[in-house]
Amino acid sequence: MTNLAKVGTFKMGSRTVKRFGYGAMQLAGPGVFGPPRDRDAALAVLREAVKSGVDHIDTSDVYGPHVTNQIIREALHPYPSDLVIATKVGAKRGPQGSWEPAFAAEDITSSVHDNLRNLGVDALDVVNLRVLFDAQGPAEGSIEAPLSALMKLQREGKVRHIGLSNVTAKQVEEGRAMTEIVCVQNLYNLAHRQDDALIDSLAAAGIAYVPFFPLGGFSPLQSSTLSDVARQLGATPMQVALAWLLRRSPNILLIPGTSSVEHLRENLAAADLELSDDAMKALDSI
Repeated sequence: MTNLAKVGTFKMGSRTVKRFGYGAMQLAGPGVFGPPRDRDAALAVLREAVKSGVDHIDTSDVYGPHVTNQIIREALHPYPSDLVIATKVGAKRGPQGSWEPAFAAEDITSSVHDNLRNLGVDALDVVNLRVLFDAQGPAEGSIEAPLSALMKLQREGKVRHIGLSNVTAKQVEEGRAMTEIVCVQNLYNLAHRQDDALIDSLAAAGIAYVPFFPLGGFSPLQSSTLSDVARQLGATPMQVALAWLLRRSPNILLIPGTSSVEHLRENLAAADLELSDDAMKALDSI
């Protein structure tokens, strides 16, 4: 079994987690909407993740909606004392599964309470404010109002730590001026590296960076370099992409998602990969 401790740990506020976690988004139905095709398989993936040493699960009550958090509760409650569950607010689902902004104070409050109820907890470990000014990615705009609503819930004891998701460097700066930000969750991978400078500045400040879609937006077939390195290591392109992220910066926390136990084990095995300096140099060139 892969020893996840070998990749080290990093702090999220007062909590310390291993750098290899699990993203629960794929546990809902197609399009992250409705129930999964195989609920027992979803339960098994969560239990296998925790059994394998995962102590950081990323979720949101808009996954389903409600479905993923209910599955997490069924699979793992009462939760291990070392398990950190990070969730997100700031979006809602339309009747056909569309993703819509939900930035009003009442939306933030309602979403936090939905997460509390469906996860079966009195307080949420980490809540990321998901910014949706533009469906295509981070876009400028003040986050003061929704962040203030989230800070109010934190003062009430319903939220322990606050993070930001899908944000620009300017929004991170705005958020940090208002409150402690323990993590930033953005799109980042070998081919999408717009956040290089942000990752380095967050690392210097001791703030976690959580990349989503570690292979999102490009295919391994489009990069012979990635395929070549994977072949040399006897690994898959996905495993190499995850290993590259782990080595990229010590504040990066991984949350690859899957609905398959076999795929979960394959992802976790990336923690065993050791990339040489030459491999890193080749991958950095992508």
